[in-house]
Amino acid sequence: MSGSRSSETKISQATEITDLSNDSSQNDSSQGDPSQSDPSQSDPSQSELSKRELQIVELIAVGLTNQEISGELDISKRTVDNHVSNVLNKTATGNRVALVRWALQAGKVCIDELNCCRLPNL
Repeated sequence: MSGSRSSETKISQATEITDLSNDSSQNDSSQGDPSQSDPSQSDPSQSELSKRELQIVELIAVGLTNQEISGELDISKRTVDNHVSNVLNKTATGNRVALVRWALQAGKVCIDELNCCRLPNL
């Protein structure tokens, strides 16, 4: 039962991250200030990630397995495996840890309300 509760907690965190990510992306686009430095804008690989691939990254960041991700998104595990492989290739990261590090640096995910918003450059 504790494994199920742990999975539920991770999924709840993933949902919160997705909501925060959606809010911050709307805020970022409304500011429209080109002088703001955005690491993801300078990284050509990030612009190639689809919305689904970004969802996968967010779920990986909270620690879900591919099987748990497939259940959360209601897609097959094989499809998740393919998305993960594509994301690792597009971001030039060799594993999930490096992928999460990339996502944190690019501001694509936040963990425990850290790295959830960008501060203006002073």
